[in-house]
Amino acid sequence: MESQRRAVAVGPVSHSHLRGALRALNVGGLGDGTAQPLRADSTVALAREVCDQAPFQEVLRPVSGDSYRGDARAVWLTKQWMKWPGVDGAGFFRLYHSAHGRIVALPKVPVTGADGKILVDVFSSKVRADIAARFKYLGDGAILSLPDIELARLPELLRQQLVLVKEDGIGNVLDATAVQLAGALDDRYASAVRKDDLGVSVSAGDTRFRLWAPTARQVAVCVYETGASTALQVAPMRWDAESGIWSHELPGDLSGKYYSYVVDVYAPGIGLVRNRVTDPYSVSLTTDSKRSYIANLHSPNLKPPGWDGDQVPAKVQAQTDMVIYELHVRDFSINDPSVPAAHQGKYTAFNYPGSVGMKHLKALSDAGMTDVQLLPVFDFATVPEGRCLSPVIDTRNVVAASEAQQAAVMAVKDRDCFNWGYDPLHYTAPEGSYATNAADGARRIIEFRQMVAALHRMGLRVGMDVVYNHTSASGQHEKSVLDRIVPGYYQRLNASGAVEKSTCCENTGTENLMMAKLMVDSVLTWAREYKIDSFRFDLMGHQPRAVMDELKGRLKAATGRDIQLIGEGWNFGEVADGARFLQASQLSLNGSGIATFSDRGRDAVRGGGAADKGDDMIKRQGYINGLGYDRNSLASTEGAAVELLRAADMVRVGLAGSLRVYPLKTYRDEVTLLHKIDYAGQPAGYVSEPAEVVNYVENHDNQTLFDINVYKLPVATSREDRARVQILGLAITAFSQGVAYFHAGGEMLRSKSLDRNSFDSGDWFNRIDWSGRDNYFATGAPLKADNGDDYNLIKPLLNNPAIKPTSTEIAWTRNAFLDLLRIRASTPLFRLRAASEISTRLTFHNTGSRQIPTVLAGHLNGVGLSGSRFRELIYLINVDKVPREVRIDVLAGKSFKLHPVHTSSAADKRVTREARFESSSGTFHVPSRSAAVFVVP
Repeated sequence: MESQRRAVAVGPVSHSHLRGALRALNVGGLGDGTAQPLRADSTVALAREVCDQAPFQEVLRPVSGDSYRGDARAVWLTKQWMKWPGVDGAGFFRLYHSAHGRIVALPKVPVTGADGKILVDVFSSKVRADIAARFKYLGDGAILSLPDIELARLPELLRQQLVLVKEDGIGNVLDATAVQLAGALDDRYASAVRKDDLGVSVSAGDTRFRLWAPTARQVAVCVYETGASTALQVAPMRWDAESGIWSHELPGDLSGKYYSYVVDVYAPGIGLVRNRVTDPYSVSLTTDSKRSYIANLHSPNLKPPGWDGDQVPAKVQAQTDMVIYELHVRDFSINDPSVPAAHQGKYTAFNYPGSVGMKHLKALSDAGMTDVQLLPVFDFATVPEGRCLSPVIDTRNVVAASEAQQAAVMAVKDRDCFNWGYDPLHYTAPEGSYATNAADGARRIIEFRQMVAALHRMGLRVGMDVVYNHTSASGQHEKSVLDRIVPGYYQRLNASGAVEKSTCCENTGTENLMMAKLMVDSVLTWAREYKIDSFRFDLMGHQPRAVMDELKGRLKAATGRDIQLIGEGWNFGEVADGARFLQASQLSLNGSGIATFSDRGRDAVRGGGAADKGDDMIKRQGYINGLGYDRNSLASTEGAAVELLRAADMVRVGLAGSLRVYPLKTYRDEVTLLHKIDYAGQPAGYVSEPAEVVNYVENHDNQTLFDINVYKLPVATSREDRARVQILGLAITAFSQGVAYFHAGGEMLRSKSLDRNSFDSGDWFNRIDWSGRDNYFATGAPLKADNGDDYNLIKPLLNNPAIKPTSTEIAWTRNAFLDLLRIRASTPLFRLRAASEISTRLTFHNTGSRQIPTVLAGHLNGVGLSGSRFRELIYLINVDKVPREVRIDVLAGKSFKLHPVHTSSAADKRVTREARFESSSGTFHVPSRSAAVFVVP
């Protein structure tokens, strides 16, 4: 995305062809800083001048060359109070304002160029507790108060350049700063949060437009017949001084037409600008998101046949019933020749139940998969929707470690059809590149709903991966929607007023009322209008828990059903450790019913950490790929035995749902509650209830499970054993208490040719072959940007033909995974709903200092549990290269038999033949690298 940003000029520009139009709109002479309203009789010619010929940004009045362009170190706390961190209360403080950015504030001389100034008071009392809590991250400094008499002027002031100045007794500048606006806007325009009609509302009688833009001088709406035609009209919008919302009604139902807004607003450091911008509340758009689409989502014209009767599958009665399959819309079908070419990579690919991919999903559903979770399908910024390209790759002569494939991908990287989509542009509109016609705003709505209905029909609920923690751009960038409407509000700012970027991109400030409202309103729309069943929040720890709690409650009230919320609860960046608010992070969501992904079991299973590079990727083996028992060429023997014991305990933490209060006998022979076990300085057990944890061993991020095992397993490991190691990882997830989460293709040994970050690696490195002929390992060296430093390790592995599986191993892995799903679905013992049940029903055997560390044994008591099917169940996972015997004295005399799934005709014959239980001694025999489940009916 960075190269795309550099390609767009966003500095001040001047376009003489607009001067006549500006005069006609009465904004040519704004000497007093007050914008005059658009004329109600604006002509079609004027509409075309303003709406069509204008660029996305027109600088009406640039700031003067020596105007203040420094930091914004002061912060509005409320509509009356400001805080200036790092500055004491001595001296005189004045707030200078200028409608057109003329303020010059140089050290040791008086301020010049301002339209006016206000003497502000030093506030000596304590601020309200809620305000102090919201702005606790600010350092010590002077708190300043706008005089009561000036409060009525606040709306006018917030539309201008504001510079807060500390002066000496004769008016010379001692220090100067701009002021961050969010606190004042939230306080002054708090009533906007209660408005439920932002965006476009359509009825038979009229079409209503609503836009929150409290700092704008004036706003107009442009209406177009199509996404590419010239404007029909430009209409002035009226401002509501209470809410800061601009509104306008046009006669008739304008459904099917398009619109954009023209917003005149002061942009810090640039001046008074005229921005032509789409609607943050867009429900659809035209190609490349140039114009918003007018739609009534309840209209029969936007509903596929049978939509109103579509029913959500009733597989999930509690959150712990969820078994999630993470899938990318384009990955699903772009490589599937059984889907018509025009529908490959599109929403409509899901309409072909006879395709190889849909048959695969049906098999997963029948076996026990409950949810398909789609990587971002909202409108994102990076894929050209109408003219994307495909890399030209010679598929007839693919050399395993060649750089030719990645070079072809890189050649069109910014113009190709692939991206994960974590670069939001419009949060509540379906992505256009997945529609068969991106130019038609109706198609993406209809086709998205068709996709949801098709998945529902085969028994799969639909989840969405949503990204409200950042935007694709900020400031005056063409693809900055929010910041060009209310500059400096929607993004989270740092101490100097710059946008925080800890999430990778331009962070949003969901602690600000209207950003939180945008997120909540967006999620509610997806749930109500598209029947989305669950949401996965990207970097959810960057959002306040209070907002997530509100959202959860409002979803239930709005839809009448439980809609599950899960997310990444990582604790980092400017919000880490509750620096700005109580986060929706791993350690802060206890009791919420909102689940976070657990890295505890994940890292123990895989080995090492997500950021490992170089030799660490090889030598830091994990529980399933050799730690201490199958050493690779770089792994150390020193301390390996203890590390294996620690890893076994950490895997048990995951199997027990990472519950805070679950008691575990550790390898030190101490019975310890899981929250007292250390995990990188944090409690290993961190959730109150099993519904609050998501268990996984791979997802779209980082290397696939197969690929990470390529690094960590000894090179000589057979293809068959590589498949068995894959199933060990998936079995641990399937048998863990909590939500189970799987990455698409993991059940078919999916490889990305060792790519560690395939977000922009094109179709080539992200392919899935649902037919099972190829897993796409050794199909070229992965992209240099993220992998080139490790080519010395990568290329020899890719060049080793013994590593790449055949269709036999792929088919075996698929079938073994289906058995895992069937076993998990067969009994609620794997899906216990309460921490108290897990504590009383789950017991780990083979623990402590005398354990066989390569064998996990989880014993579940089903007596009295409704629908359990089994009085007792025990699963044994042997990760070792050799068969193992585990004697459990307390189980002697029991009548354990292999789970019925293991004895079916399609089951793994080695488990069927070799796994057994000797009742007389209580001894279980488990084949090497296998998972076996025994039950007492």
